[in-house]
Amino acid sequence: MNKPFLFFFLFLFFSFMNTFSQRSISESGFNNVNGIENDSLMPGRTTVELSGKTTYTDYKVFSHKGDTTYIDTTLSILKEYKFNYLRKDNFDLLEFHNQGQTFNNLGYSFDHLKQFPDIGFTAKQFSYFDIEDIDYYEVPTPTTEIMYRTGLQQGQVVDALFTLNFSKRLNVSASYKGLRSLGAYRRSLVSNGNFRGTFKYTTKENQYEIKGHLANQDFYNEESGGLTTSALENFMSDNPDFQSRERLDVNLTDAENQFDSNRTYLEHSFKLISSKDSVNNKDFSNLKVGHIFTNEKKSYNFTQKTATDAIFGPINPTGATDNKATNKITSNEINLEFNSKYVLGKFKAKANYASYSYGYDTILNTTSTIKNLKLEGSAVSFGADWNAKIKNFQLNADASITPGSGRLSGNYLKGEAVYKSDSLFTVKGSLLISSKSSNFNTLLHQSKYDDYNWENDFSNVNTRDLGFSLSSRWINAALNFTNIDNYTYFNENNAPQQFEDQITYLKLKVNREFKFWKLALDNTIMYQNVSSGSSVFRVPELVTRNTFYYADYWFKGKPMLVNMGVTFKYFTKYAANAYNPLLAEFTLQNNQQIGFPTFDVFFNAQVRRTRMYIKVDNVTSSISNKNYFSAPNYPYRDFTVRFGLVWNWFI
Repeated sequence: MNKPFLFFFLFLFFSFMNTFSQRSISESGFNNVNGIENDSLMPGRTTVELSGKTTYTDYKVFSHKGDTTYIDTTLSILKEYKFNYLRKDNFDLLEFHNQGQTFNNLGYSFDHLKQFPDIGFTAKQFSYFDIEDIDYYEVPTPTTEIMYRTGLQQGQVVDALFTLNFSKRLNVSASYKGLRSLGAYRRSLVSNGNFRGTFKYTTKENQYEIKGHLANQDFYNEESGGLTTSALENFMSDNPDFQSRERLDVNLTDAENQFDSNRTYLEHSFKLISSKDSVNNKDFSNLKVGHIFTNEKKSYNFTQKTATDAIFGPINPTGATDNKATNKITSNEINLEFNSKYVLGKFKAKANYASYSYGYDTILNTTSTIKNLKLEGSAVSFGADWNAKIKNFQLNADASITPGSGRLSGNYLKGEAVYKSDSLFTVKGSLLISSKSSNFNTLLHQSKYDDYNWENDFSNVNTRDLGFSLSSRWINAALNFTNIDNYTYFNENNAPQQFEDQITYLKLKVNREFKFWKLALDNTIMYQNVSSGSSVFRVPELVTRNTFYYADYWFKGKPMLVNMGVTFKYFTKYAANAYNPLLAEFTLQNNQQIGFPTFDVFFNAQVRRTRMYIKVDNVTSSISNKNYFSAPNYPYRDFTVRFGLVWNWFI
């Protein structure tokens, strides 16, 4: 479907659904909860038949793990950091010039490692919605949120959410994030789509619970291969004849890649035995049986109409019409949960059966010596989860083991202890131990290009991460020590390789905001050190972001909250990884050091439930040296003005 037409259709659909789904609403005053002014709903839109008087705490958002937050319509500096295509703070990432393209890494986090290996092609998955990224809702009235942001040169991104409760126990939601952006350089068009549909239902006595989602995602990129040598010279010398960036030559003129995925997820449980705490009047599932079903398919395809050996080396195609790499994984988990308030807390034992298939339908290169077209197998895993609260301590643990010698074999352990002192501060310690296979595309890959065909038998990648964090009204800090054995990477020749020694990585990240009058200075600094393995594991030593801004209400009656300022970001020079569009991966390179400062200016405003954003990226680019790159041969964006908004409707 044509993306602009789809955006228009979605807008009409959500507008119609909001109108169609209206319930009896009576006007009443603005609620106050626990003495805190409700800033998530508009005055006079608070009473509905479904739930009586509502407050912002009635509009609930549930994470995959069940943590509860609320639909938030406030404006803050954190919202400024999250107003981007990913819709999250990308401090650790270095954007390419066009939104929807990939990101280079300024830092790494190992908090969310998966139990099983993935298909790979990681440069295509920064904006991918994993199972843990899907939210569920509970709302007293039909609710809509639309985010709009202009693209680069031509295009736009729209992220639309509609959710409603058919009853207090049944919620459904539909979300779609679509992007089409032309970009300033040749062959940088992006066209992406993320559809998510969810439902959540509980019976009247909460004895049976079920939730699930469908996700269909596609990511299309034209690929330029970066600027040619002569184009780089014209860019870096600031040749006035090439101020229009589309005049600069690129290495690839007809290459593109496509990443597609669809997933079905279902989780349900039934309480066999339940009881009620008479003191706190809370239900406890003393014994609950559950089942989780996941079926996910991912595919990746690189195409080039007129192949040349100048970029990727010798070519010997077989003429195959389908050169997609496809990965399918299906898993079924059965679990038994016991909840004891006075003894163990919540304890869950689980067993999982998973099967996978990764590979190709045919040989793609006439010189290939690959013996296996596909990697296939299955495995049984066993594990347990534990959650307990002892006074101000929250203890969580998640462990699983997959015995055997197959590609899914390995183990996973994550534990954390959280101490919270009322609203003053929170301290957390965490430990993660993981052993699993490297991604499938490092084990088996085919291409019509000779140098991109391999079949490997790598050892499991072993990761150990020890973390500490502090959150308080004065300072926020996080410290991580990470060790990695058998670290798998793509070398200077674009081939997968395992590092023989150990990676030792330290990351310290600190945030502190200073406020005076209506002014504020928000500072985030990250220090990194790779004491062992820096030849293959590369990060800048220092990354800093400093935002000086002004915030105040304007006009009589304070109808508008304004937030405006300037953000300075800088990272020290390092041999940043190069981007390979054929692999959709980042590879080692030793030819160029990258590190530069940027200044971004923003003006944001909130009027009722609408937040408006105007941002000017890299404002000093016209007077600074042209040494800003996202990766070798890929310049970062020039001076760019964009605007957008986030709009909530509560019917």
